[in-house]
Formats: sequence, C-alpha cells, structure tokens
Amino acid sequence: MASSSRLPLLRRISKLLKAPPPAPLRSSRRSLALRFLLPQAPTPNVSPWSFASSRSFCSGPLNLPQDSQGPAPIDYRSVLSEDEFHGLANSTIHDLQEKLEEYGDVVELDGFDVDYGNEVLTLKLGALGTYVMNKQTPNRQIWLSSPISGPSRFDWDHNAQAWVYRRTKANLLKLLGSELEQLCGRRIQ
Repeated sequence: MASSSRLPLLRRISKLLKAPPPAPLRSSRRSLALRFLLPQAPTPNVSPWSFASSRSFCSGPLNLPQDSQGPAPIDYRSVLSEDEFHGLANSTIHDLQEKLEEYGDVVELDGFDVDYGNEVLTLKLGALGTYVMNKQTPNRQIWLSSPISGPSRFDWDHNAQAWVYRRTKANLLKLLGSELEQLCGRRIQ
C-alpha cells in the first residue's frame, strides 16, 4: 500500500523533470521543496518567436508624398582623394594651431592651452570649456567639438575653398572665430 501512495508523487516528479525549469523563487528552502510536491498548473507551450507571426520584417515602400525631401545627395565628384584630404586637413589644423597659440599670447585667460597630438587639436579655455578638432579620414571630414555649438562635421567645399558644415552652411574658421570672440572677448587674427 505504501508503494501505491508513492506512485502519484513519482509521476509528479517525473513530469517536473521533463518540463523546463521553472523561474527561480525568492523563498526559503522549505517552500521551494513544497513547490515540487504540490500540483502545478501546466505551463503553456509558447514559442519565444510567437511575437513574430504578427509582424512583417520586410521593408516595403514608405508611401511618402512625392514632394518630401530625403537626405541630401552626395556629389561623389566632390569627394577628395585621401592624399588631397590629408593635405587640406593638415594645413588647416596646423595653421589654426599657430593662430591659436598666438591668440593665447594676446588673450589673458586662466587655463588657456593649445595641444596637438595624435592628429587631434585641443584648445582648453579653462572654465569656459574645451574645443577638440580632429580628422575623420574615411568621411573626408574635420570634426569639431565646441562648448558652444556642440559637435559639427565639416566637409571641404571646392567652391568656397573652405571647410563647411552641411547642415548650417557654417564655415569652420568663421564659426570658431566668432565663438572664441564670444567666449574670450577678443577677435582672433
């Protein structure tokens, strides 16, 4: 008789061993042990991918109006060769470094420092903030991080013969000059 009373218990244990392990409970050992002995509600057999049946992962037409504008097209004829890019970018950054060092002699500002290393030009203005400028060769751009205007990416404009930020049409040297005048109170020469 004792073996017949153990049979339902063994069946439950067998079912528990075949089912995926339940989520761990934050409870004592005693309640965890009792959980295995008590009858459990069957867990539905749900696939982790069942959400995908109601969704379409194929890209289709966007149904945009005909007059809507997409991203600005890139004129690939204007893309510089790598050698041209390095020549223009290095010249711009080195000329700017010299001007900023001269500017530091004229403007009296605690914490003013110009540093160029690893192809990164850093201008520290003490409590007023820091400018960081570097080349991005794959994009053929000069990137500028400004304490006033934030991050900007400048492309070489053949017509203007200058580095221009496409979004705002800002000229790199003019933007930097006006921001430095705003921060330090003197124009850069």
